[in-house]
Amino acid sequence: MSTSVKDKVIQIIAEQAVLEPGDVKMDQTLEDLGIDSLGLVESIFAIEEAFDIQVPFNANDPSESDFDISSVQAIVSAVEKLVEDQKA
Repeated sequence: MSTSVKDKVIQIIAEQAVLEPGDVKMDQTLEDLGIDSLGLVESIFAIEEAFDIQVPFNANDPSESDFDISSVQAIVSAVEKLVEDQKA
């Protein structure tokens, strides 16, 4: 059975935060999880590799990008959208 986008994104974020995936909550921010800007970049690279997608380079600037990194839920939703767009 394949892993869902949500589960895979949470797994990647948990690895960056050095947490168990079960400790990552959808309403948490990366800052809540202790992930700094370098961790964000590493998370994005891991997400791009895992899903074979291209995250906009300006993802860390909400006013410039559709890729929302304000919470775990927002990241999951943004990745799901990029995966769907890629299939189209």
